Amino acid sequence: MTLALIAHVTAALGAFLIVGFLGRQLALRIGQPGVVGEIAFGMLLGPAVLGWAWPQAQSVLLPAPVLEQLRDLGHAGLVLFLVGVAHELRLDGARLRDRAIGWTALGTLVPSLLVGAAFGGWLVWYDSPDLRGTAPTLAFVLLLATTMAVSAVPVLARILADRGLTTTRAGRLSITSAALIDAVAWLLLAVAIGIAKPGSGGVSTAATMLVAGVLAATLGRRLLKSSAAERLCARWPWLVAVVLGVCVLQAANVAESWGLTAIFGAFVVGLMVPPDSPHWDAPVRWVSTLGLWLVPVFFVATGLKIWTGSGGIPWLVAILATVLAVLSKIGGGYVFCRLGGEGPTQALRVGVLLNTRGLTEIVLLQAGYSAGLLTSGLYLALLVMAVVTTSMTGPLLSLIDRRQKADAPPALLEDGRVAPG
Repeated sequence: MTLALIAHVTAALGAFLIVGFLGRQLALRIGQPGVVGEIAFGMLLGPAVLGWAWPQAQSVLLPAPVLEQLRDLGHAGLVLFLVGVAHELRLDGARLRDRAIGWTALGTLVPSLLVGAAFGGWLVWYDSPDLRGTAPTLAFVLLLATTMAVSAVPVLARILADRGLTTTRAGRLSITSAALIDAVAWLLLAVAIGIAKPGSGGVSTAATMLVAGVLAATLGRRLLKSSAAERLCARWPWLVAVVLGVCVLQAANVAESWGLTAIFGAFVVGLMVPPDSPHWDAPVRWVSTLGLWLVPVFFVATGLKIWTGSGGIPWLVAILATVLAVLSKIGGGYVFCRLGGEGPTQALRVGVLLNTRGLTEIVLLQAGYSAGLLTSGLYLALLVMAVVTTSMTGPLLSLIDRRQKADAPPALLEDGRVAPG
């Protein structure tokens, strides 16, 4: 790169990071997860307002060479961030033996998959070029089913921590169920993209790569749990973090060259890292945090591309997708959580928590869009769904808490009088 191009990319990078910071701070001030503000500013409001106020802004401020470099940086950030996401999918045997876990995961996965498949089938029947695109029908429907089913483990973990719910029954049920659901969702995403890639071999190639990925993750975890690897990680954590980051980026490139999404390669490396080793927590956290700081660059760069290639948000489709997503997640979670033996308030709280889609949904949408499975219009509609369902979580939890408090029997003092308040 020339010196002028480096300076231009650096200035644009700083501006993108400021946009992400402002969106994150505004979201936190109104009680929302920071990622909601980053998505809203970076992918929805910023590009839309800029395109409306100054249509030539992109060609002047962000010419093609600059935007290409920023997209690469944002994509690398997303891949690095996913290491932490995969590392958070900790499924210990004690939790999985809980009867309610199976019912809850089943109840929020299966109805959402069925509703998403029906939604995809309707779009195929409706056959609007702006929404349907030219993707293979099976891959298209499978991707839409997956986008309805996913829950965001990182955002959910943050919400639980902020509200002091991490060690509660609802917190344990929701985070373990979300981990199970997302594990299935990542596999389905890989299959959908494997089917869609021309000349990739379709389902057979995708299945082969999935098996290879599982074997690589299992073998890699055993190697990284060895005493030699533990000592190296404890003595030089920064060096291990650098090596880990390079391996993640390389795995992402290999996965793409094999006809899958880069996300799959990053996830395999993340699953290799032992989840129960304190020595590995710091390197994973550093790599994931670097990715998290670059994610706003991904949001803005992707948002500019999406808005440039679309005719705006198809609001009726966005509303329909949001309603279906909420009903299938909260409704399915509530019914099946009750079948698992939980009370009505607890079941409703778990359903609301699992309705959080956050950044995980954006990753799936981006993978589908990059693979040609989603049109720009449908991408934006599902992006609205992701933002709305995630932003609903906090207010709905507060409403449940207030209702539970109002329905609780009054506390009595020692003399039998009702305690004030």
